[in-house]
Amino acid sequence: MSGHSTYSPQNPVLKWFESRLPIIGLVHSSFVAYPTPRNLNYWWTFGGILAIMLMVQIVTGVILVMHYTPHVDMAFNSVEHIMRDVNLGWMIRYMHANGASMFFVAVYIHIFRNLYYGSYKAPREVLWILGVIIFLLMMATAFMGYVLPWGQMSLWGATVITNLFSAIPFVGEAVTTWLWGGFAVDNPTLNRFFSLHYLLPFMIAGVVVLHIWALHIPGNNNPTGVAVKSSSDTIPFNPYYTVKDGFAIVLFFMFFAWFIFYVPNFLGHADNYIRGNPLQTPAHIVPEWYFLPFYAILRAVPDKLGGVIAMFAAIVVLFFLPWLDTSKVRSTSYRPLYRQFFWVLVVVCLLLGYVGGKPAEPPYILIGRILTVYYFAHFLIILPLLGFFEKTKPLPASITEAVLAKTHGAPVVPAHGVAQPERQG
Repeated sequence: MSGHSTYSPQNPVLKWFESRLPIIGLVHSSFVAYPTPRNLNYWWTFGGILAIMLMVQIVTGVILVMHYTPHVDMAFNSVEHIMRDVNLGWMIRYMHANGASMFFVAVYIHIFRNLYYGSYKAPREVLWILGVIIFLLMMATAFMGYVLPWGQMSLWGATVITNLFSAIPFVGEAVTTWLWGGFAVDNPTLNRFFSLHYLLPFMIAGVVVLHIWALHIPGNNNPTGVAVKSSSDTIPFNPYYTVKDGFAIVLFFMFFAWFIFYVPNFLGHADNYIRGNPLQTPAHIVPEWYFLPFYAILRAVPDKLGGVIAMFAAIVVLFFLPWLDTSKVRSTSYRPLYRQFFWVLVVVCLLLGYVGGKPAEPPYILIGRILTVYYFAHFLIILPLLGFFEKTKPLPASITEAVLAKTHGAPVVPAHGVAQPERQG
């Protein structure tokens, strides 16, 4: 659904190049003339914010690599060298460390926006699956990056998480030994994690290209969930959404800058400013904040293997979401009952994050188990059943009608062939 390119270069060199490799025309049709639903709100700007944050992470990461030494005897000191001796090294390091948190802030908002507006439903299943793959790659990249400073939390976080693989029957011990590069977390482990941490962001960039490509086939979803029916339902991406996205990106970077310049260590852990010591275990080992909900799910199951399965299942279930949600209506704006369950899910995820940061003791273990049960029930029980029992509101006949109704208070005429208020399913 990329817009037809109206790009016509006047410069003879550009005209010659475009006739042989029309890449500028492709960019023009995909990001300038691309027809976009006219009713997208600011929640849609987080896709652009994520693209910018990925570039920030890659650029700052490449600069940091120039000064970092991936060796257990020198890694901690090399980070201190970056902070103290490299020109603007402190800022680059804080941009990279806090940038990871900002990346996850944006991706969690992006995920919940998709859940709210049903952007995972047909014909966007592949788009959604690629997004979940990006999320998995982000988590792997962030975990390996957290190990690199080789502070106490880096060392022991790596020890705890990699030990989980030993619970896998038959191959667990071999996988753990391979990850460690030996029989304990040591220099080979750090080298492996450093190599993968440097490689994975470029893999993420590649999947992001596929993600954008998959988006341009069916086109954007929108707050109504109604498909584009005519040219009046869309507007060109540029200048309307480039300006809107640009404004949101500026606001987001102001939020980002506040962390960098005023509270750069707020989202980190104080123990990571202590050199990693394999003979001294921290009192309370916790991962970074963006892993805490999954850490709570891991601890909610008393069996080690069961906890690992539950933790990975919490992400794997997202792959099947387009088929678990049986409702024919996309947007939660027209699903009053699901809207309540959606906000309950948001609260449950926030509480899981809170519980994950607490010690593994009563009452947090019990609370974590209750929340974990609800998390899986939401996707495996509630969503499939709601499609059959929920009474939905009438959908507008078109995007334009919804926009006019919102602007002028015009009545919404139900579209043909969509769920009606009293219709079951």
